[in-house]
Amino acid sequence: MLKRLLIVSPVFVLSACNYLMGDEGMFRDRGGDYAEAPVLPQMLIPEDLDSYTLDPLYVIPEQFLTSSDALEDIPKPKPIETRRREGVVIQSLAERRWILIDATPGQVWPLIRDYWTSLQIVLDFENPSNGIMETAWVEANNDQEKRHKYRVIIEPGLHSGYSEIYVLHMENLRTENIPIVLNWPEASDSPDLERQIMTSVSQYLADRNDVYQASSASLLAGSIEAESKANIVESASGDAVLELKISYDRAWVQIRTALESADISIVDFDRDASFFNVRFAGILAEEDEPSFIGRLFGAGDDEENSAAKDISVRLMETNDVINVVTEALETLDEDSQLTVELLQVINDNLT
Repeated sequence: MLKRLLIVSPVFVLSACNYLMGDEGMFRDRGGDYAEAPVLPQMLIPEDLDSYTLDPLYVIPEQFLTSSDALEDIPKPKPIETRRREGVVIQSLAERRWILIDATPGQVWPLIRDYWTSLQIVLDFENPSNGIMETAWVEANNDQEKRHKYRVIIEPGLHSGYSEIYVLHMENLRTENIPIVLNWPEASDSPDLERQIMTSVSQYLADRNDVYQASSASLLAGSIEAESKANIVESASGDAVLELKISYDRAWVQIRTALESADISIVDFDRDASFFNVRFAGILAEEDEPSFIGRLFGAGDDEENSAAKDISVRLMETNDVINVVTEALETLDEDSQLTVELLQVINDNLT
């Protein structure tokens, strides 16, 4: 009897495992279910109703493909971005400063209006479609000689879901008539007053816990350009290009910072010639990365160094747009995607 039980018991165990963990089991592996998910049409909202609050919370980026051939294997979904910043940060470059916040321009617009309302400051001009608002002439720091005015500009950030907030200050003598036509300066008349307002605005935004909630004013700002300032596009020749809608000075700093953040070795660079020469081995998948013990003893270094290739990263300015182009400095395999992967890494590490 004991022998019979020993023989029969594995059969029951295997049957039970198949019942629980098999393709039709209660606890089957659902890792590949996403590949069979149907694509549903976008929800249509009547024109007389508010559709702004239906912005997607998790935007699926459009991936750049260099080949029109069908994929042999369905790629796995990429994990949620772990480098996403949160909060409110004041960034600066030379004499230029701006607030960076991880919220859309449409979400930021009503909060900036609330900020001026809390100070009992009236807005003389509002253009939500362009993200511009201007205050009335106000007093600042008990200044009895001059009157002051502020302009706030809200723009999309480098990446989708981010905004950049700029503050511009203008002053006028009280002994002069209030100008009818405003000629805003390129830089603030008082950098100190600009910095004070920018610090105050950033603190106000950081203290608001409803920054991601829509409000009635969001409808007015819904037409603010939603396209980010950094996008990988296809050039006329069919090559991948990273398009940056920022100044050249900022683009140079951003590219160098992105390369350093990604631990990409910069072999040579020349700002006047607008290029970086780097060594890049491609994006490593998680299963290709060495273990902790392996990294401790330098495992994987030889393979990475042998796979690394010399690639040039060039910045070309055209019509106020900076195009970042990657070119191999040595012969690559026909199916190599290193230049495209390098652009993706740079884009992911832009701040």
